[in-house]
Amino acid sequence: MKLYCLSGHPTLPCNVLKFKSTTIMLDCGLDTTSVLNFLPLPLVHSPRLSKLPSWVSKDGTINLEKELKECAGRVFVDSQPEFCLPERELLDLSTVDVILVSNYHCMMALPYITEHTGFTGTVYATEPTLQIGRLLMEELVNFMERVPKAHSATCWKTKEIQRMLPGPLKDAVDVWAWKRSYSIQEVNSALSKVQLVGYSQKVELFGAVQVSPLSSGYSLGSSNWIIQSHHEKVSYVSGSSLLTTHPQPMDQSSLKNCDVLILTGLTQMPTANPDGMLGEFCSNLAMTIRAGGNVLVPCYSSGVIYDLLECLYQFIDSANLGTTPFYFISPVANSSLEFSQIFAEWLCHNKQSKVYLPEPPFPHAELIQTNKLKHYSSIHGDFSSEFRQPCVVFTGHPSLRFGDVVHFMELWGKSSLNTIIFTEPDFSYLDALAPYQPLAMKCVYCPIDTRLNFHQVSKLLKEVQPLHVVCPEQYTQPPLTQSHRSDLMLELQPPPMPYRRCSVLNLPFRRRYERVYILPELANSLVPSEIKPGVSLATVSAVLHSKDNKHTLQSVPKPPPAPPNKKRKRVLEEPPVLLAPKPLLSGAVPLEAFLATLQKHGITEVKVEETADGHILHLQAEDTLIQLEEDGTHIVCDNNEPLRTTLRDLVLRFLQKL
Repeated sequence: MKLYCLSGHPTLPCNVLKFKSTTIMLDCGLDTTSVLNFLPLPLVHSPRLSKLPSWVSKDGTINLEKELKECAGRVFVDSQPEFCLPERELLDLSTVDVILVSNYHCMMALPYITEHTGFTGTVYATEPTLQIGRLLMEELVNFMERVPKAHSATCWKTKEIQRMLPGPLKDAVDVWAWKRSYSIQEVNSALSKVQLVGYSQKVELFGAVQVSPLSSGYSLGSSNWIIQSHHEKVSYVSGSSLLTTHPQPMDQSSLKNCDVLILTGLTQMPTANPDGMLGEFCSNLAMTIRAGGNVLVPCYSSGVIYDLLECLYQFIDSANLGTTPFYFISPVANSSLEFSQIFAEWLCHNKQSKVYLPEPPFPHAELIQTNKLKHYSSIHGDFSSEFRQPCVVFTGHPSLRFGDVVHFMELWGKSSLNTIIFTEPDFSYLDALAPYQPLAMKCVYCPIDTRLNFHQVSKLLKEVQPLHVVCPEQYTQPPLTQSHRSDLMLELQPPPMPYRRCSVLNLPFRRRYERVYILPELANSLVPSEIKPGVSLATVSAVLHSKDNKHTLQSVPKPPPAPPNKKRKRVLEEPPVLLAPKPLLSGAVPLEAFLATLQKHGITEVKVEETADGHILHLQAEDTLIQLEEDGTHIVCDNNEPLRTTLRDLVLRFLQKL
C-alpha cells in the first residue's frame, strides 16, 4: 500500500492511495495562496495601481517593466493571478480510478485533474459538497473573466531571474506549474463526472474495496472517508470539527479499529478560539458603525458566512444596529443563501427540527425578509442605486486579489473610520493587504476556523486508536513563530508518519488475509477430522476461480469420458490422471515417549542433542540421525532403507493423519 502526496498545503490536500489494485485520489485542493504574489484585479480603472513603479534589480540588470511592480517595498506580478496546482508528474493521473472529495474547499482543483490528465474515473461527493463547490468554482471563474488581462507574465519565472527577485517571489515553489483559472465549460465537464453519495452509504470499487463517507462536522455535506476491504481498513480524516455549528455533528465511532488513519485539514489557527473570535468580530463591527465608518468582511460565499450572519442576527438589536444595512455581494450570493436553507438533512439536529415547524433553519432568511440583509451579484446595477453608508459588506475574495472586495478596498482604504475584518484563516492578512499600502483604514484579524485543534485531535486519536497515523510534516513540529509550543504539534506513540509535497510513503501494514468463498457442493464433500476437542480440520482439493477481485473455490472438473471405438492418436489427448492427495500430518513427536518406543524396537544407544528448533537424535550403532523439529521430522541414514522405513512408521504413530 502506497500513498503519493501531491500537495504541500496541509488544509488543501491532494493525496493518492494505492490499495488492493485500486488507485484512489483523496481530495484535490487548490493552493490559492500563490495569488498573493499578484497585483489585485480592480473592477474599475485604478489610477493608484496603474501608477505603481516597475521593479528593477539593484544592479539594474533585471528590468521586467511590464511584469513586476513595486508597492511599499514588496514586489508583485502584474498579470492574471495564477494558482499552485497539485503535483502532476509524480504518477500518471490517468490511472486514478476514483476521486473522493471531503468538502467543497478541497475540490477546487478538480477541473485541472479531470480535464487535463486523461482521467476517466468517477468522482464521489455528497450533494451539498457538489452544489456549493459548483458555486465557488463559478464565482472564481466569474471573478477572473470579468477583469481579463491581455498580457501574461512569464519571464519572471525563469530560474535565473526568480533567484534574483526579493522574497516571497524568490521562494515560490514550482512557479512553471502555476496555472490561470479554468473556464466555465471545464467546470461543467468536471462536475458531470461527480456521483452523489450519502453519509454511511457503501460504494463498491471493482469488488476490491468499499468506500463510505461519514459526517465530519465541518461544513454542509463535509465528509471523512472509510476505505476498507474484508480485512483492512483505512480512515481518511480531512477538515473535521467537534464544535456545535450548523452542519451535522462528526461521526467518530465509525473511525475506530483502522489500520491506518490519514489525517489532514486541522485548524490553521490553533491558538484562536472561534467563539472568542465571533465576539471580537461583533464588537469591532459595532464600534466602527457607531463611529460612522463602514465595515468590509472579505469572505467566501459559503461556510463561515452563515455563522457570521446568525451571530449578527442575535447581536443587531442589542447593539442598536437595527437600521444598519448589511450587503452580501457575490455572483452566487442568492444561490448560496438559498442552498443553505434547502439542505435540511445535512444540518445539525437543532436546525433540522426547525424545518418541520415550518421555519427556515438559518435566521438570515428573516434578515432578508426585513430588508436588513440584501444580496447582489455585483456592485453594478441595483446595488449602486440602493447603496447607503455606513454599512457592512460581505464579499469575496478573501485574498483581496480579485472580486468586488478590490473595489471596496480602493473606495474605503483611505479613511481611518472604516474597518476591514478578516475572518477567513486561509491567507495571511498582512500579505493580503500588502498591495494596498499605505492604508488608513483599521484592520482587525478575527480568524474563525472551527476545524480540529491539536488537543481535540489527540483526544480523538486516543478514542479511535488507529495502528498508524499519517499526516503532513507541519503537524509533527511546532509552528516556526512559536517553536517553544510543543502543544501545537502531534505527539503520538508510535510517532506519526509525516509527508510533504512529492513524497511517496510505503504505508506500514501488510495484507495478510484474503476472503475466499467455497461452493456448496464442494463444502458438502468435505470430511472434517477432529484434531482436538472443538477443533476439526478437513483437506480440500479445488480450483481457485478469481474474477472482479472475488475468489471462489470450485470442484475439480472430472475428465471427460473417452469417445467410444476411437483409437487415441496421441498420448497427449489422454485425460490427466488425478492422484489422490497425500494425507496431511499434524501434531508433535514427544521426545520421552519416542525414546521409549525406540528402546522397545532394540535401538538403545541414542544420544540426544538440543537445538534451537527441537532435538537431534543420534542413533550411534545404526549411524543414523533423526531431527525432530516443530514443523517437520528428518531421518538421515545411508543405504539402509528397511531401517528408514521402520523409523518413519514409528514417527507416524505419534502424528494424526488428515
